[in-house]
Amino acid sequence: MAKFSVGDHVTWNSEAGHVSGKITKIHESDFKYKGHQRRASKDEPQYEIESDKTDHIAAHKEDALKKVDE
Repeated sequence: MAKFSVGDHVTWNSEAGHVSGKITKIHESDFKYKGHQRRASKDEPQYEIESDKTDHIAAHKEDALKKVDE
């Protein structure tokens, strides 16, 4: 079951350092992302997050994310 919800503000570590954004979609089944097949399930969901600073959309597993207190 998903630990985060759509609209949650989260942060994650990327090659460019810490990035933050809002969750826009939760995947609980396999999906295509930027031309690649990504694995997801109810037990291991993946999240699409829109960056706060750019219009970039990232997809991450739950363990890569940390909720930001607003």
